[in-house]
Amino acid sequence: MIHKLTSEQRATQVAKLHGWQAVAGRDAIQRQFRFADFNEAFGFMTRVAIKAQEMDHHPEWFNVYDKVEITLSTHEVDGLSERDIELARFIDSITS
Repeated sequence: MIHKLTSEQRATQVAKLHGWQAVAGRDAIQRQFRFADFNEAFGFMTRVAIKAQEMDHHPEWFNVYDKVEITLSTHEVDGLSERDIELARFIDSITS
């Protein structure tokens, strides 16, 4: 079963991530990425999509040319869960 993170868990876990920010008015985190061109951005999105499908946990995202914006929140709990943290860690690992 998926559980929403407590305020303490959220603060501790998000602090360990790279560049993720709280979304105003939502229990969600967001990060923006910039790449050399569309091809690199799309390749990144493909890697994230494969991992997200494996996890059965899909991000909200927006892409324009070399920019990708990702928002993570677990709809089943209407807020952040460990799934969001796990996916954010994966994303950090392929962008660092």
